[in-house]
Amino acid sequence: MAATLAGTRPLAPAARRPRGHGLFACVLALAAALRVLVILGYDTAQLYWYDSFTYLDTAVHMQPQAAFHPAGYSWFLWALRPFRSVELIAGVQHAMGLGIGVMIYALLRRRSLPGWGAALATVPVLFDPSFLRLEHAVLSDLQVIFLITAALVVLMWRRAPSGAPRGLWPGVPSARAAAVAGLLLALAGLTRTAAVPLLALAAGWLLLRRAPWRRVAALVLAGVLPLAAYAGWYAQHHGRFALSGSDGVALWARTMTFADCSIIKPPPAEAPLCPNGTVADAASEYVWAPGASLNRLPGDRFAHNDLARSFALRAIAVQPLDYLREVARDTSLAFTWSPVPHPRRMNPSTTFPRGSWPLPEQHALVAKVRSEYDPGIRGMSSVEPYASILAAYPYPWFLHGTVFGVLLLAGGLGSAGRRRAALLPWAIAAFLLLAPVAALDFDHRYVLPAIPFACVSAALAVAGAVSGTPRTWGFPGLTFRRLTSLRKNT
Repeated sequence: MAATLAGTRPLAPAARRPRGHGLFACVLALAAALRVLVILGYDTAQLYWYDSFTYLDTAVHMQPQAAFHPAGYSWFLWALRPFRSVELIAGVQHAMGLGIGVMIYALLRRRSLPGWGAALATVPVLFDPSFLRLEHAVLSDLQVIFLITAALVVLMWRRAPSGAPRGLWPGVPSARAAAVAGLLLALAGLTRTAAVPLLALAAGWLLLRRAPWRRVAALVLAGVLPLAAYAGWYAQHHGRFALSGSDGVALWARTMTFADCSIIKPPPAEAPLCPNGTVADAASEYVWAPGASLNRLPGDRFAHNDLARSFALRAIAVQPLDYLREVARDTSLAFTWSPVPHPRRMNPSTTFPRGSWPLPEQHALVAKVRSEYDPGIRGMSSVEPYASILAAYPYPWFLHGTVFGVLLLAGGLGSAGRRRAALLPWAIAAFLLLAPVAALDFDHRYVLPAIPFACVSAALAVAGAVSGTPRTWGFPGLTFRRLTSLRKNT
């Protein structure tokens, strides 16, 4: 044993020293300064009709909304309600945005990436104006990204020893960590229902890693129980065991861009939902178009959710290629070199706008939320000279669009390798990109949750491709294989 150790060449002092985090500290400081500038550049948080006000109203009355939004984000707003300040909400969300960058960096360093590579992977989430504007708005998107990122870190934090035998379930989280990840994914699903299938995706990843069944069960139970409890709560208020009451309406709108009832031949009950000649420039517009067939039925559109789902599933089953074509065409809008408005009334950009954005005071819900949550709620306006500085901030669209496609491609190629370190983050990114398009429509805002995970998967894939030396485990300079040989020689 001593002779073998004597023959082991020690590492140089510089190689033994852990590399510092100075570069990322500078990156994080710049990102924090940019967020301070955003807070100074706008006089209040951005509130959108009608999403922001329904979130805030649910936070006051604490009962699940019947239509689109589950209550997960409203629970966060409820926790901040005693401060009666939407500006505080924006400030906390800016801190969460920085936290997402820290989690990405920590995970990649844990996975043996160099400091510059891990810091580079955090640039989109820390410096893309689209993310900062999301942080400054009363919307659920930022919370979803934060929760899924935390779940990914928990699942992937435990490293596998380099060269470990496959039977050792390398890199599998403990049962406690799996349960924490399941709970985080459940909370993400209760914030936005599109994230619910990520629980099954994570369970499949554990099975692929040959995890013990107790760890898979811990993940599934910790995730399913909160979802089931929420569905029971929803049923008490709305008479239906579900997380929301809009899935059928959304999927029906998706089919309106291709449905042909002469081919579908729906039963008489569903026939009124066929396209009626009303044309919209995006699938999501049919949800709100007054002339659309669903909106001509008596009562509220969401009262016909089950009927709309039945029609939509029938249309997809009869016209699967048309459905896939529409999904593929809309998804491709995420990778363009310059922004493409979709729908046309939207103006996507990676800039900080100047101006003022008044609230729709004609809606009674605005006054109701103002009196019950924050008396200071008002329309947002830009503030000089900070707004002019922000307007000059350069962040080209191709970094947001085309480069995102390159990152997804790199992560996908890296997921096919022997270790497949990039597989889980890549699968999350691909799902978060495709699921909203498949369930309703493409929206540039819905692309944002996929970007951080595409960055993580690409970083892991590139690091795995260029690494020509085995990773160390246990003690500096001793790989798993070398440590095994030492034991044999003892």
